[in-house]
Amino acid sequence: MLSDITLGQFFPGNSPLHKLDPRMKIFLIILFIVTIFCASSLLSFCLVLGSAAFLTILSRIPLRQILKGLRPLFLIMLFTAILNIFWTSGENLLWQWGFVKIYAEGLWYALFMIVRVVTLIIGSSVLLTYTTSPIALTDGLERVLSPLRVLHLPVHEFSMMMTIALRFIPTLIQETDKIINAQKARGADFTSGSLFQRMHALVPVMVPLFVSAFHRADELAVAMECRCYHGGEGRTRMTQLHLSGRDYLFLFFMLALFALVLLCNSVSFW
Repeated sequence: MLSDITLGQFFPGNSPLHKLDPRMKIFLIILFIVTIFCASSLLSFCLVLGSAAFLTILSRIPLRQILKGLRPLFLIMLFTAILNIFWTSGENLLWQWGFVKIYAEGLWYALFMIVRVVTLIIGSSVLLTYTTSPIALTDGLERVLSPLRVLHLPVHEFSMMMTIALRFIPTLIQETDKIINAQKARGADFTSGSLFQRMHALVPVMVPLFVSAFHRADELAVAMECRCYHGGEGRTRMTQLHLSGRDYLFLFFMLALFALVLLCNSVSFW
């Protein structure tokens, strides 16, 4: 299960999404998230789902890799769907057993919530983390947050910290998987017993994981100091960011999608 988590991974490529300016990607993902949460009708959800599929095709990332990232969230989506099915009331009663009632509206809301979660994960991954290198992501975040320098905030350090934290997620996941396998080889059992016993069994995993994380952080700090890294002061960039016609074309596409979703919200759920 841990090996299925692809959050924070970067897949090098030469697709149109890979070539987008990282600043535009950040703006596009914000606009796409707003569009997803504004969708409230069947037609608007179809538009959002279709746009996520279109972005997936443009990214040229294997579909199995994207579906692999959705697999660990299956239980969360299932729990969300069950909550919406049994806690949403309406006018069209489908089934009743005692105080348990299932309405057609609950089924629709459960379906819409699953679609919303799936499109949110696919869109944010394909538009940002899967198609943006750590260096480009750091530069993009720094440029987007540059107005905060007026408040004397360490924008570069904050961007670097966020990028490093995001890119360390796959590394820590692999380390956790290795530690769990090593503990299982020594006779550890993580599947049987009560909930408290399972939590207690994770202690031999968490301790070496934290030690390994601190070691990696120390090694990274030493490596950055050896390369004379002193934050954003006086730093120059080998690659200068420039917006191109491709960036404005994707911006127009996302704005058109947002407008269409708002227009389609007038269509009834059912």
